[in-house]
Amino acid sequence: MKTFGKLKCVVSLLGLLLVLTACGGGGTSAGTTAAALSDTAVLGKKIFSDTSLSASGSMSCATCHSPQAAFAPTNNLAVQLGGSSLTTPGFRATPSLRYLNLTPAFFFDKEGTPTGGFNLDGRVNTLFAQAARPFVAPHEMANSDAQDVIQKLSKASYASEFRRLFGDTVFSTPDAAFEGVRYALQRYQLEDSDFAPYSSKYDAFLANQASLSAQELRGLALFNNPAKGNCAACHPSARGSDGSPPLFTDFTYDNLGVPRNTDIPATADASYFDLGLCGPDRTDLADSHPELCGAFKVPTLRNVATRQVFFHNGKFKTLKDALSFYVTRDTNPELWYPIVNGVPDKFNDLPAKYRANVNTTEAPYNRKLGQTPALSDSEIADLAAFLGTLTDGYTP
Repeated sequence: MKTFGKLKCVVSLLGLLLVLTACGGGGTSAGTTAAALSDTAVLGKKIFSDTSLSASGSMSCATCHSPQAAFAPTNNLAVQLGGSSLTTPGFRATPSLRYLNLTPAFFFDKEGTPTGGFNLDGRVNTLFAQAARPFVAPHEMANSDAQDVIQKLSKASYASEFRRLFGDTVFSTPDAAFEGVRYALQRYQLEDSDFAPYSSKYDAFLANQASLSAQELRGLALFNNPAKGNCAACHPSARGSDGSPPLFTDFTYDNLGVPRNTDIPATADASYFDLGLCGPDRTDLADSHPELCGAFKVPTLRNVATRQVFFHNGKFKTLKDALSFYVTRDTNPELWYPIVNGVPDKFNDLPAKYRANVNTTEAPYNRKLGQTPALSDSEIADLAAFLGTLTDGYTP
């Protein structure tokens, strides 16, 4: 991967593309050998952990994306709290930042399937673009604008490093300096192997450096079986054609009909719905693709066993409950949805007109009321055991 060395890259609105080309704007390939970080990536790491860049003075990127929790939250809140006093709730569960380096820009494939993009709705196409919103979102770092961010950064202990890399007068043009902030964060995430370590037991298994237990092997078989877990349909478990380790996501989108989570304050408004690809954050697809309303991006399952909340709205707090929901959503909906007029109100986190968008055709969602679930309790335990092998940090 390229490094800056002592090169000064002055970022400007007009010169951004030149900078990305000259200083290395691409991703890193899966399994890249660890290397020394460029000066810009080192700067990005400092920005990532700097709480002084927030309105509260107590929130950084690392607050919600902790390196100790696979760059995800360390708590089990459905949504994180931010703002000037760290009391303003968000709207979606915070995902892990690991294994985002190979995410493609958003596109529709030849079959019309939405694929790729960053955030749960794919509304931005690069890590550079994604990095902008957290600094100014009222429920996150809550700065008023780019100038507010840069005014804080100009007083940081590493301000001289920022000037060295992006120009002595960079702070006089806040918009350009904010581009430098985002570029440095992008380089940190692309270069630091902590964001894509490929160090799980399953990686060791694929490299013939470890053996899976009998239970883990049963779980792997269930994961791949199209009539049972069918997880590999969206979370491929095999190496790529080039031998690259599996990312356990195909970057597509699915509508699972997850129950409404009243732990999210926004749901106190009965008219509020998070429709994923159709908004409220993404606004370009609702009219042209109503069939996509309610669909969210398929996440990687790497490190899934370390998560404390699951799905886009953080409805479930244990892996067992998340897996049980998958297989009993349709056979025993009363376990998950409120009872209204004597029947379960299925898919209650969607307006009635979009409930037909929920995936009910692929296993394990193709069961009917009263039928036997695709997985038994013991099989769910086996599948959970396999998913535990996807946690990074395994020592053979």
